[in-house]
Order: sequence, then C-alpha cells, then structure tokens
Amino acid sequence: MNPKIVVLDAETMGGDLDFSPLSRFGTLNVYASTDSYSLGQRIGDADIIVVNKVKLNRDNLKNARRLKLICVTATGYDNIDVNYCWQREIGVCNVRDYSTESVAQVTLLMALELLTHLSEYRAAVTSGRYTNGESPLCVTPVFHELSGLTWGVVGYGAIGSRVAQLASAFGCNVLINSRRFRRECAFEQVTLDELCRRADIISLHVPLNDETRKMINKRRLALMKNTAILINVARGGVIDELAVCDAVLREEIGALASDVYSTEPLTVTSPYNGVLSRSDVLLTPHMAWAAQEARKRCINEVGMNIETYLMGGKRNRVDL
Repeated sequence: MNPKIVVLDAETMGGDLDFSPLSRFGTLNVYASTDSYSLGQRIGDADIIVVNKVKLNRDNLKNARRLKLICVTATGYDNIDVNYCWQREIGVCNVRDYSTESVAQVTLLMALELLTHLSEYRAAVTSGRYTNGESPLCVTPVFHELSGLTWGVVGYGAIGSRVAQLASAFGCNVLINSRRFRRECAFEQVTLDELCRRADIISLHVPLNDETRKMINKRRLALMKNTAILINVARGGVIDELAVCDAVLREEIGALASDVYSTEPLTVTSPYNGVLSRSDVLLTPHMAWAAQEARKRCINEVGMNIETYLMGGKRNRVDL
C-alpha cells in the first residue's frame, strides 16, 4: 500500500516547517494553502489528509471516496465534521500536549511584560532618551515584582497545570479553578468567582464550549481587582470581548493580554481596535502555541498518528 497523503494548508504551521518526514508513509503532496475551488481536486484521490484550518464537512468530503484518515495539526478539531466522518468510517486524529511549554512560556512572558514594562525601558535606551538624559537612573513607568502576587489559573489541563508550576516557581500564591476537583493538585482550588475576587493575575486555559463561552463577562469582571491582569491564551470566545475592552477603558482592571480572538485575524469592527495603543494592553497574533520546537513536535505527533493508523491502531482518534 502506498497511500496518497495531502497536506492542505502548510503555511498555517509556519514557512520554516519541514513536512518531508511524512513521506515515509506514502506519496506526499504539500500545499501552502487550499481554497474552496481547489479543495475538491486535491482531496479527490487522497487516502490521508493533513489539515490545520481548512474546514472539512459533508459537502466537500462526499467525493473523497478513497479517504481513510484526517490528521489535524492541532488539539482542537471544530473545523472537521466528525459525525460525518464517523458515518463514512473516516478516522480523525488530533495532536495533544505538543504546545504546552510554548503556551506556558508566552503566558508567563505576558504577565512579566505587563508587570515590568520591559519594552518601554528598552525604548528609553534605543530612542536616545536615556543617553541624552541627565539622570543615570530611569524607573518610570513603575514596575512590580511577580513574587508575592496571587495568580489564578482557570483550567487545569496540561497547559494550566504547567503555568501553575511556573507561577509558583516565581513565588506566586497559585489558585486553581477546574471543572472538577483535582485530588493530585498541590494548589488551592476555588470557584471561578472567588478566583476573580482574589487573584492579581488571571490566566485562561480552557476549551471553548457551551460551559465556558463568555465565562469572563461583565459580572465577573466587576469582581476583579482594579489592578488585576487578565490573560487569555485559551479561545477568544471564552471572554465577552466587548465587556473586557470596556473594563480596560474604564480602568476597572489593571491590564489585558490576549493571543486569541473570537474572529481571527482581527476585523475592523473588533472591540480590540479601541484599546490597541494602550500600554496596559498586550495583544499577539495567535502565536503562543507556535514555538519552533512545538511545531516540530506537532508534525512528529502527526507522523505517529499516521503510522499507528497504518498498523491498525487508534492513536489520538477523536471520531470514536
């Protein structure tokens, strides 16, 4: 058997990533991107599809009669019609925990940047302001230590638990809010409302579902300290974006960092446009998951998913 493997949107994984290791499993075709017009032709005789963002559903999969496996280069797979794939006996695999270190690292850096204003201090030197100034000391804007603060972690999966460990290592008092009580958790577990009231830093690490949609809303924002730092590296929809941006403008919270948005990329009507230039706002383009090591790990995971499938196994299957 020499299966045809088609990568539909390689550029969404970064232009520096090498997909060639997947060629050991069959004939490999790699496309930087795939639009709706070329999709049917590219998957028509494919046995295995590797995809990140392209939506695959009944309408565009119905003529892919040879298709046996879809490998998603992400943990989330809401772009795949899994029910239809189950009916067609098309396997669907995701990848898990490949970006834990990358997202946790960026989460810590977001908090540290908003606490220390390091980019502003760097600008003081590169702009010449420090060279041309009379004082050998520059301590504005005021910055703060992370040690001693209370860090609230919402969601205690792989990423949330890693952030909790790192925050604790920096000297933070860590609070955890999890969907269920974690017996193995070394940190204090509290309700989300209590976490919002007590935490100096709140970071979000939950999937987007009916339970978590807009979990950070106007009511919970009102519970937070007016100095609280809110960090969203989960999904855009877990916060009420309009309410959060309004809280920033009214200075009802201390700072906001986000790497994820309900619509990506940002649109001209996004409420974030009203806070882009503020020094207490740090927005990044959905990059927290994408350290080079994490992306390489992701492709290795895809390779193991394909290999396991070809050997009759069911590694990381989400259609069962």
